[in-house]
Amino acid sequence: MQTTPPCPISGEGKDSIPVGELVAENAVMVFGQRECCMCHVVKLLLLGLGVNPTISAVDEGDVAEVISELSKVSGETIEFPVVFVGGKLFGGLERLVATHITGELVPILKEARALWL
Repeated sequence: MQTTPPCPISGEGKDSIPVGELVAENAVMVFGQRECCMCHVVKLLLLGLGVNPTISAVDEGDVAEVISELSKVSGETIEFPVVFVGGKLFGGLERLVATHITGELVPILKEARALWL
C-alpha cells in the first residue's frame, strides 16, 4: 500500500502534485482525513480484495482545500473518505461496502485494472 503525504494542491511549491493528476494516474485512489477510522476500513477492504490503493491522508488544516479541488475534478460534492476508481469518482465507504456485498466491486476493480484475478 502506498500512502502519500497530504496532497499539495497544484501551484503550492515545486513538489506539488495536482489532485487531478493523482486521481488520473492511480487505478484506485483514496483520499481521507489523517487518522480517520472510516478511511482505515476502506483501506482494509481494498487490501483484503488484493487491491493496492494509493491513499492520501489529508491533514485537518488541508481538508477543505483538497475537498474543493476534488469537487472540481469530479464535478460533484465530495466528502471524506472518497474513492476514485479508474480515474472516476466511485464514492465513499457506503458505496464501496454496498458494491462489495452485491458482488459488483470486483468486476469494477478488474475493469479499472486494479485487480488481475
